[in-house]
Amino acid sequence: MSFFHALSEIAVLVLARVIRYRRDVIEQNIRTVFPNMTTQEVNQLIIQFYRNFADTFTESIKLLSLSKAAIDKRCTIDFTLVSQLMQEGKSVQLMAAHQFNWEYVNQVIPAQLPGPYYFVYRTIQSPIFNQLFLFLRSRQGGKPVAAEAFATVRDQIFAQPAAIILGADQNPSHPDRAIWIEFFGKATPFHPGPAKGAIAKNTAMVMLNLTRKKRGYYHLEASLIARDCAAFTPAQLTWLYKKETERLILANPANYLWSHRRWRHQWQPSYGPVYKGE
Repeated sequence: MSFFHALSEIAVLVLARVIRYRRDVIEQNIRTVFPNMTTQEVNQLIIQFYRNFADTFTESIKLLSLSKAAIDKRCTIDFTLVSQLMQEGKSVQLMAAHQFNWEYVNQVIPAQLPGPYYFVYRTIQSPIFNQLFLFLRSRQGGKPVAAEAFATVRDQIFAQPAAIILGADQNPSHPDRAIWIEFFGKATPFHPGPAKGAIAKNTAMVMLNLTRKKRGYYHLEASLIARDCAAFTPAQLTWLYKKETERLILANPANYLWSHRRWRHQWQPSYGPVYKGE
């Protein structure tokens, strides 16, 4: 792994000094969340982000050949809560934010569960890279579900207690259909699908937290958002998820994907009211 971390250092220099990868987007996002940060603090956080970002991709290359024992050493996991919920007959919707290094998640979860584990993915245009990432993410027992096919196989997935992971902090492509919520004090669109699906199947909803213990070593844990999602509205569940996401970002800012254009869409009155957690 030290070889791949050396490659990462080279990548950091290229990202930060040469191409300045999405530098404006990263800085704008950080200043939105941390308006009181000094310029020095912002610059330090940006460099930390670039290093974690580069590590994610170089470590993922090494993950293709790491043994299960080596993976378990590098990413510990406490999934007692999720396992207990499934043993009680509940399906569990695992809610994730874009924390580094997310590729470890699919490596360590399947062995911890008493039932099947699914992950939703979007097809990559390059067939080679699509097959490569499917192999990486399913090699420990995870079951891939294409996003475009999820609606047709949802009933089959939840025919027995199962767990499915969803990254729900992306920017929706259809803001007029989104749930608009104050996220770090700014009106932000959230995908309605995760909350609506959890309500329809009355799953439990659990938040994942992937923390970096030191370079190349992580710990994954879960906390309960809601046990019986049918008792909530989509806006209420999404609000609870966004609060957990805010908490994780504030606790470890460098471990979040700041290069994502999270606030690309601006709220319009035609979208309906912005939910504020009433």
